Amino acid sequence: MPKYDLFLPLPLMNAAGSLGFAPDPTSGVDLEQLGAFVTNPISLRPRAPAQNRAYLPFPGGFLLHSGHPNPGFREAVRRNQGRWARSALAIIVHLLAESPETLASMVNQLEGMEGVIGVEISLPADADAQMGLDFTQAAVGELPVIVRLPVESALELGWALAGSGAAAFSLGPPRGRMPYTQGKARHGRLYGPAVFPQALYLVEQLSQGLLPVIGAGGIYSQEDKEAMLAAGAMAVQLDAVLWRGGW
Repeated sequence: MPKYDLFLPLPLMNAAGSLGFAPDPTSGVDLEQLGAFVTNPISLRPRAPAQNRAYLPFPGGFLLHSGHPNPGFREAVRRNQGRWARSALAIIVHLLAESPETLASMVNQLEGMEGVIGVEISLPADADAQMGLDFTQAAVGELPVIVRLPVESALELGWALAGSGAAAFSLGPPRGRMPYTQGKARHGRLYGPAVFPQALYLVEQLSQGLLPVIGAGGIYSQEDKEAMLAAGAMAVQLDAVLWRGGW
């Protein structure tokens, strides 16, 4: 069956990994400002926190390495399906793309689930055009699919996946490396205002290619949000700014 269109009553949502697996009215975030809620990343099997997890600040932001901990797809659905159904906010379930077959299985189980209006899939950091196409086509079905592109290859992959069936494209946080201790370093995802100029540039370039883009990365003010929308974004995702207790 063909996918439904992605409809957002407001052009604002949280980014995957920022607010948990279901909307929480006690989080301190004004959820009424959001047009949809994006869950934390969910993998087929459970994932424990990374053994070498780290939070490393730098001027303009911070590096975070967590390992995407989650209880696995079956348990995440068991714990949260009722909360998704009761939520006043539409739910977009974020899935970690590990293989086309497991991704298709998870998406199929979400179809028809009350409260769920779409899925977002994270492409692996090393994904090429063929891998991106395989994952996207495996996810496309009754629910609209947002494909989260690795920043490092966002332009190449976005243009290669035009016409793949994706309802929209979003941007994952860029990856970096920082000194840690005693000559050691940590890899991780980068957050903070320093990320914004690169994210804004990518949104502008992708939207000029007539791709539906959801802007994300380093958005810390209403002015940043408006700049993303003016650059062609159909909506905007907020990440680390939400951890400060509001927006």
